Amino acid sequence: MLRPVVVGLDGSPESLAATDWAAREALRRGLPLRLVHAGEGLAAPTESDLPELEAPRDRARRLLRLGMDRVNERYPQVSLSAEQIPRPAPEAMAAQGEEAELLVLGSRAFTGLGGLLAGSVAQSAVARVARPVVLVRAEHTSADEHEPDGTGGLSAHTPYRPLAVGVDPAQRCDDLLAFAFESARLRSAPLRVVYAWRLPYVPSALEAKARREVGQKSGQVLEAVLAPWREKYPTVEVVPLAGEGRPAHRLLDASRDCGLLIVGRRIRPAGIGPHTGPVAHAALRHVRCPVAVVPHE
Repeated sequence: MLRPVVVGLDGSPESLAATDWAAREALRRGLPLRLVHAGEGLAAPTESDLPELEAPRDRARRLLRLGMDRVNERYPQVSLSAEQIPRPAPEAMAAQGEEAELLVLGSRAFTGLGGLLAGSVAQSAVARVARPVVLVRAEHTSADEHEPDGTGGLSAHTPYRPLAVGVDPAQRCDDLLAFAFESARLRSAPLRVVYAWRLPYVPSALEAKARREVGQKSGQVLEAVLAPWREKYPTVEVVPLAGEGRPAHRLLDASRDCGLLIVGRRIRPAGIGPHTGPVAHAALRHVRCPVAVVPHE
């Protein structure tokens, strides 16, 4: 049975952009799309319910109907369903994400104080769901996934922009690279693979030589990691980017003109609690393109 692409819909501009992105991704992957709206006030009515308690359910029905109409109009080929879930949204989205091929949510911009306002639902899902979660900004459109046209304007008919993924060869990253290569293949897009290394302490007199040696070794290590994936995905153009610097900074630089950034999140042992990790957190704060967070061991 095919896992669906699931998108959380709350009527906000962010969730509508996420719905459009999710519909396009469902088409690319040949998967069904499920629209979900969750809230504690959506429980089935009882005889003792007051009429005003029907308002949240009416609103949910309207939101889902508008969402379905939007998808049917723009992406009529998508196999579509919708569901109301009478649970708190963070819990519901986390549960839905576990059953999905990927979960797509809207992400709000950050404030001038640097605080991420992705919302408790998005933050909870990214930190808890053991499946890929994609966050989409309100202003993102289908044309933003594509290269500018000959006049420098946006177009949905030009080739896809490159994708970028950050890797750490010291960690297992098969799930991360599988998602990245498949996403690039589906778009016929180049894939930038970013590996950021740091120079260990050496005496200043030896620093230049050590930097050359570490840089060369890092490039070789990255190529070794990519070799089986190049063989598995021969049509994907791979751009290895091994360089000195902090992982978050290198990823931000590499993804400035990308259509999708893919980052990993290590799954922590039970009892330690959910987390996003510093690289994923930085990407969600600063990157304007959609960000896919892929959990891995």
